[in-house]
Amino acid sequence: MTEMNENPLDLLPEVLLAASAVLGLLLGSWLPRARQWAVGLLAVLACVAGIVAASVAAAEPATTAFGEAFAVDTVTGASRIVVLAGTLLVLGVSFRPLRGDPRESEFYVLVQLAALGALMMAGTQDLLLFAAAYLLASIPAYTLAGFRKDGPGTEAALKYYVVGALLGVLLLAGVTVLYATGLATLYPMLGDALRDAPEPLVAVGAIGLLAGVLFKAGGVPAHFWVPDAVQGSSAPVAALLTTLPKIGALAALFRVGDAVFAGSPLPWAALIAVLAAASMTLGNLGAFFQQDVKRLLAYSTISQVGYLLLPVAVLDRSDLAQQAFLYYLAAYTVTNLGAFAVVCALPQAHTLDDYRGLAKDRPLLAASLVICLLGLVGTPPTAVFLGKLQAFSAVFDGGYAWLAVLAALNTVASLFYYLRWIVPAVSRGASSGLADGDRTARVVAYAAAAVSVGLGLVGGPVLDALAGPMSP
Repeated sequence: MTEMNENPLDLLPEVLLAASAVLGLLLGSWLPRARQWAVGLLAVLACVAGIVAASVAAAEPATTAFGEAFAVDTVTGASRIVVLAGTLLVLGVSFRPLRGDPRESEFYVLVQLAALGALMMAGTQDLLLFAAAYLLASIPAYTLAGFRKDGPGTEAALKYYVVGALLGVLLLAGVTVLYATGLATLYPMLGDALRDAPEPLVAVGAIGLLAGVLFKAGGVPAHFWVPDAVQGSSAPVAALLTTLPKIGALAALFRVGDAVFAGSPLPWAALIAVLAAASMTLGNLGAFFQQDVKRLLAYSTISQVGYLLLPVAVLDRSDLAQQAFLYYLAAYTVTNLGAFAVVCALPQAHTLDDYRGLAKDRPLLAASLVICLLGLVGTPPTAVFLGKLQAFSAVFDGGYAWLAVLAALNTVASLFYYLRWIVPAVSRGASSGLADGDRTARVVAYAAAAVSVGLGLVGGPVLDALAGPMSP
């Protein structure tokens, strides 16, 4: 009988975010429209407090809570900090567009609930809790995609919901099959039970689970919703969809792979390696000739899933896998949000040509865009460069040299479509009138670009901190 350690302080960052969302919903019902920004401020305070609490918990030994259903370890701690910091950036680019909106407080509450679902996915060690966290991360995101209630937003929400409902059912079916096969939902117990289980049943359960996780992460073959949903959503929502759910889903995949499938008869490493190769390649191919900036970033995020899956594929084969995965997750989050912050700062610029002359009108914003786009390629000294280097080293160390070579080729190929955006932005042509825009989003873009470079420069100590043990 497992002892139930029901200490809410073990889930303090999650509790703070949930309490802020509930209180914000109540406040939004009473505050006048001109003062609903207070709900956003409350959300910011909850995220800052959550980061502090997560940092303190990360310094403690790895443990579990609520009967081993939730892990408090290095993976959870890093994911908490990245999700909450990403939520801060999303809130930052949302304040001005939503100011005075009759549903302003609702937006902030939905963002917090989506972030809460990502946090719970990252830390859960139980299939049932994972399914609940998956739904918590999904339903607010469906609403946010259609928040503007216009044509593109409604279409984005509909496509996102339909694909999500289908793959969510597959995920629940996979959970059911795994439970029926292993007679357990806790990852450690399930992992022990599946070692001697029939391989076809394990394969069916794993595929169903992967279908839902890859949908949430935006990876191949569950990626079809990403371009349309990102293009049709508002820029702040697009920034959220391509980062926060991905963090929780991939952290959950890393944990379930390590605890459940690494020792099973399923060829887990080979399966994840194939999915990584497909995601990075198809994402790059789709991005090559895009003209819409949000659609280009949507395909870019599909390709980035492939790179993030590299250490997941070799998590039981390389000692570098965990720190490479967590560092890359943080590097991608801040760099991708920085690129989206530039898009939010220029709401009238939709295509690559609309950015022509940006360096003349807004040199700092153009510099931030260049840093973030080259950062997504993996150009030193940005954080993604070190993240890719660590990921490539991990797959080499894990015996998948072909995957590292393919990832390097895809990295070189991705430079083409990022340059198609950079060249107009830094061209010396006539000014295109991009001087006006969202000032808060510009500050977020500057900050994200600076953090991307700074994280790359101090990567050594950060990588050392990310090498801590997972929960027993």
